[in-house]
Amino acid sequence: MGVVNVTPDSFSDGGRWFDTELAVKRGLDLIAGGADLVDVGGESTRPGASRVDEGEELRRVVPVVRELVAEGAVVSVDTMRASVAEAAVEAGATLVNDVSGGLADPAMVPVVATARVPFVVMHWRGFSADMNNRAVYGDVVGEVLAELRQRLDAVVEGGVDPDRLVVDPGLGFAKTAAHDLALVAGLGRLRRELGLPMLVAASRKRFLGRVLAGPEGEPPPARERDAATAAVSALAAREGAWAVRVHEVRASADAVRVVRAVQEAAESSESSESEEMAEVAEAARVAGAAGASGAEGGM
Repeated sequence: MGVVNVTPDSFSDGGRWFDTELAVKRGLDLIAGGADLVDVGGESTRPGASRVDEGEELRRVVPVVRELVAEGAVVSVDTMRASVAEAAVEAGATLVNDVSGGLADPAMVPVVATARVPFVVMHWRGFSADMNNRAVYGDVVGEVLAELRQRLDAVVEGGVDPDRLVVDPGLGFAKTAAHDLALVAGLGRLRRELGLPMLVAASRKRFLGRVLAGPEGEPPPARERDAATAAVSALAAREGAWAVRVHEVRASADAVRVVRAVQEAAESSESSESEEMAEVAEAARVAGAAGASGAEGGM
């Protein structure tokens, strides 16, 4: 999933794609680089960000969605507003990616249920302006699991088809770097216990900056964290993630392909070993039958 931020204040690209024409070109470039779908958003959710008004978000997002779809792209919309989700779906978006999981706007779940499109439910504890104050956990993996289960149940009760749900652990949202790393380490458990397709969105986030910080503790700029992002993409792929959401596609697409090739090689090896064992067992059975027949003939 390639990211197109149609915002002037994104933490990762600082408004480089704020213009509609540039945003569309960016989306097509991401697809050329290996993205399977493009996630278009018009509101920054970086820590401390203030909300954009509804009209402005619609103005930013809908034309980009419409033009990308016209170019043959598969598009998702990244929004917390039901009105924006509805307009984007009408413009051709095929998935709604709501970082609040429907909590920010009570109308979101009914809109998604009516539209019958896939819905990404992310772990969320509140808006960007004060989410850092909510990063308090005893057991981050266990609590994220419990809170996601609760939210997923509410979304299904609201009419969304369970088969259309995707789950996101919400890396960087009301989480410290230690929390994010624990969640990456727990991706396999999250996927197994939730039993749903999982989206992992680690791209360029603060916890990677902390990992890569120099001797003085200064993290590298967001755009210098793509190799670290690809490492998380590989880890996520190994744990069976449905998709990774990234700003630069090529390295992560390559990482996912390598993981897939290794997994296929392992499966092929296991299959060959199983066939070999079956052949040995069959040979033993035939030899045993022949021996029994010979013994009977000598009696």
